[in-house]
Amino acid sequence: MIKIYLEILFLMILSVNVATGTTYVVAESGADFTSIQEAVNIAAAGDTVLVREKSEPYFEKITFPRSGNETNGYIVLIAHQNETPIIDGTNYSAGGDWPQGLVRIVNKSYIKVIGFEIRNLIVSNSNLFPAGIWLYGALNNVEIINNKIHTIQQNANNAGAHGLAVYGTHYTTPISNILIDGNEIYNCKLGWSESLVLNGNVENFVVSNNVVHDNNNIAFDFIGHEGECPNPELDQARDGLVIGNIAYNIDSRGNPAYGNEASANGFYVDGGKDIIFERNIAYNCNIGFEVASEHGGKSTSGIIIRNNLIRENIVVGLAIGGYDSQRGSIDNCKILNNTFYKNNTEIFGWGAEILVQYYSYDNLFANNIVYSNSDIPIVKHTTNTGSNNIFNNNLYFTDGNAVWRWGANSYTNFENYKAGTEQEDNSIFADPLLVNPSDNNPSIGVSSPAVDKGIIVEQTQNGEYDFFSNSRIVNNKIDIGAVESQVVSSIKGIGKLAPGDFYLYPAYPNPFNPETTIRFRLSPDTEETVFLIIYNSLGKKVHSKVFKNYSGNEVNYRWDASENSSGIYYAQVSSSKKNLTNKLMLIK
Repeated sequence: MIKIYLEILFLMILSVNVATGTTYVVAESGADFTSIQEAVNIAAAGDTVLVREKSEPYFEKITFPRSGNETNGYIVLIAHQNETPIIDGTNYSAGGDWPQGLVRIVNKSYIKVIGFEIRNLIVSNSNLFPAGIWLYGALNNVEIINNKIHTIQQNANNAGAHGLAVYGTHYTTPISNILIDGNEIYNCKLGWSESLVLNGNVENFVVSNNVVHDNNNIAFDFIGHEGECPNPELDQARDGLVIGNIAYNIDSRGNPAYGNEASANGFYVDGGKDIIFERNIAYNCNIGFEVASEHGGKSTSGIIIRNNLIRENIVVGLAIGGYDSQRGSIDNCKILNNTFYKNNTEIFGWGAEILVQYYSYDNLFANNIVYSNSDIPIVKHTTNTGSNNIFNNNLYFTDGNAVWRWGANSYTNFENYKAGTEQEDNSIFADPLLVNPSDNNPSIGVSSPAVDKGIIVEQTQNGEYDFFSNSRIVNNKIDIGAVESQVVSSIKGIGKLAPGDFYLYPAYPNPFNPETTIRFRLSPDTEETVFLIIYNSLGKKVHSKVFKNYSGNEVNYRWDASENSSGIYYAQVSSSKKNLTNKLMLIK
C-alpha cells in the first residue's frame, strides 16, 4: 500500500513548472507554434510546451508521440500562468484513433498535462468511446493536474464515455505512479461509463483534490475483473490513495443506459484492491460510496474508507456487497471514522444509511457517526450471505423514529437491535452534536458523546490525520466520526505549546465561496512573527500576510478569494520554529 500525504502532494505540485529542456510557446501569433499538436510532436524529455489562450479555442485533439524519461525529465504540456487555454472537440474526427479522446496518452510515460479546459466532445455513435483525457495501455509517471473537463457526451444507446480514463491493458506491465490532482469534471453524459475511472492493470496512484459533479453516472470508479488486462491476476486497480475529493449531483436517472434507475455512485470500488479513501465528500449522489464486485467469483478486498463525510445522498450513504446473488464478494474492508448524515433524501424503499448486500466477509464497520432521518433504516443488512462482519464503537442518532433491519428482523429500539444482532457492544445511541454537516463541516462539539469513544484498530488503518488534516489519534485516544473534536474546537486538546511554537486549526468554512477563516494560536511564552502565504495548485503565490510580534494570541484571518478562480489552494503558516500547511478548496 502506498503511503503519501498532502505535504508530499504539495511538494509535487510545486515542482510541476521545473524543466531542464527547451520551452516551446504555442499562441495565436508571435510564438513558436499556433497548434498544440505541432509543439507536442517535437517535444522531447525535459521539454515544456507552454500554451497561451487565444481568441477562439484550440479545435484539435492531442496525442503524445513520445515519452519523457527519468534522466532528462517529463514532457510538460502546461497552460501559461493565469490563463486557461481551451481544447475543444466541436469539430472532432475520430479517424482511426482507439481510444477516442481530446488528450490521449497511449503507452507513453513521464508526461504532465496541467491547467487546460477540455470540452465539447459530443458523439452519437456506439462504436466510439470518447473521453476528455485517456491514459491507455502500459505507462508510468503521468500527472494530470488542475484541468477543467466538461461536456463529454455520448448520446448513443448501449455505449459509454468518460471524463478522464485510465485503462491498464498490458498483460504484465501496469500503468503505475499516476497523480490525478485538482481537476474538475462536470456536465458529462456517460452512458454505461464513469466520470473519472481507473480500470484494469493500474497500480500506485493518487487521486486527490478533484471535484466531480453534475454528471449522469458514477463520479469516481476503481475497477477490476472486466478483462481490460488479459491477465486476470493483474486485472485490478490497486494500491492507491483517493484523498480530498468531492462528488456531488451524480444521478443516473434519465441516462439511456439506466432509465429511471437511481444507481450512480459518488465513489465506487468495483473489483479494486488495497485502496484508501480518506477526507472525501459525497453529497446528492444516488449512492455516496459503494464497495462491491459485479463479477461472480471475483472479489474486492483491502479497501479502507476513513474520515469521509457522506451526507444527504439520494438513496444510500454506503453500500457494501453485491446487488444480487450473481455478483462477487467483498472482504477484509474497513469502514472507519466516517460521518454519515441524513442519506436517502428521497425516501427510496431500498435506501438506507448503511446497506449490506450479498457476499460480504470479514469487514469492520467502526467509529462511524450515522445520523439518519426519521424512519430511514440506519443499518440495513439484507441477506443471509456473508459472515464475520463486525459493527462496533459507532454512534447512531435520528431526529425521529430509529429503524434497523437485519435479515428478516426489524428493530426500532437500539438495545433490542444490539441484542438481536449480537453487534455494537460498545456503540452509542445519542445526539453527536454535529456542527454543520450540510456545510461540509463534520465537526462535533467538545461535549459530544463521540469524544474519545472510538477504537484504535491500527494507526495505519485509522489513519494519521482526520477530515481536516489534523492528528487523528490524540493522547492515544480517538473520537467517533470524521473529526477529532479536541483539535478542532479547543486549544486544550493540543497540549502546551513550546516557546515560539504555534498551532494551525482547520480553515472554516472549507470548501468555501468566496471567504474562509485561517485560524492559528501562538505560544504565550515568546513573541513571534508569523507569515501566511497562500498558493494555488500550481505553486504560485496568490496572497500573503505578515503577523508581527504575536504572543499567546489566537489569530483569525479572513481571506477573501473573490478574485480567484475555483480550485485547490494551500495556506502555509510559518514561524522561525515551525511550518504548517492547510488545504483549501474554493468552489464558485
